[in-house]
Amino acid sequence: MTHLASPTALVVDDDPDAARTLAAQLERLGYRVGGTPASAADALAVVAAVPAEVPQVVLMNAALPGPPDAIAAAAALRRRWLVPTLFVVDEADAATVRRIAAASGAHGMSYLLRPIAERELRVALALARRPEHAVRAATDLEERFFDVSIDLLCCLGFDGYFRRLNVAWEHALGFSRDELMSRPFLAFVHPEDRERTLAQNRAVRAGGQARSFENRYLCRDGSFRWLRWNATPDPSYAAHDGSPGVIFSVARDITAQKRADVEREALVRQLQTALAEVRTLRELLPMCSYCRRIRDDEAEWHSVEAYIARHTRTRFSHGICPTCFAREVEPHVGPIA
Repeated sequence: MTHLASPTALVVDDDPDAARTLAAQLERLGYRVGGTPASAADALAVVAAVPAEVPQVVLMNAALPGPPDAIAAAAALRRRWLVPTLFVVDEADAATVRRIAAASGAHGMSYLLRPIAERELRVALALARRPEHAVRAATDLEERFFDVSIDLLCCLGFDGYFRRLNVAWEHALGFSRDELMSRPFLAFVHPEDRERTLAQNRAVRAGGQARSFENRYLCRDGSFRWLRWNATPDPSYAAHDGSPGVIFSVARDITAQKRADVEREALVRQLQTALAEVRTLRELLPMCSYCRRIRDDEAEWHSVEAYIARHTRTRFSHGICPTCFAREVEPHVGPIA
């Protein structure tokens, strides 16, 4: 088999938009995409037509119908040209994954779930193309990524027990990983959050995903920390003890953010109260105790009539009340019959 100097790939998908998206990802990773045939038969024809430019890897929609179907075409690519195939799976049902595993043997085929992260694609391509010692190096890199992540990474079995945790869990909660894996995960969830956590867990085990789900987890010192979760299931995974299905999850400690939210809400309430008090104070008018003039916001003094006329639509007419008439007028003009 002869390859070009630059890595080449073939994208096989009957969905043009999906094929373009995957081709663009490959190009960003430095691959030259030699074509995007829409069927497995067309893919075999493309490879057979130019034996000198056989692609170094083929990415194929696992759901392509035959004849030949995607898995049969991948077997032919491996047998005739030693070309590895990466399947692209929209829904990772157990039957499809078992067929891929049965057809792959020890080497040559694997699968990726859409949407495909470029980091996952890069690793999958490396695993498909590298010799065994490089595969071990890539695995070590993945292990290192898992161990040093500052987020809380975990694999939770469908039976409710953690299968694997990274060291960030110990930093966040204070329990050792062995302690966390020795009890059902629900034992560490805040009692007030357990019912909705169970509901979310059931939804994920049924094939859904958790996106930004929040709950509280117990710490060794008795306090609780808020975690925000993203999770997806892999029902095809079987643990070493034979129990099927895991949930792959990433959690982030958002306790500080929650505390800041509470403080911000308290500040907003204080500001709202202060604003209400300011509005109340504005209803009190500063008035001179002697001349009875009123001071405005610019520190100018106005008669009551002028101030009210300026700030309202009220207008005044003038007369004399009986008290003022007796005190102010009669002493000068005498009684009026």
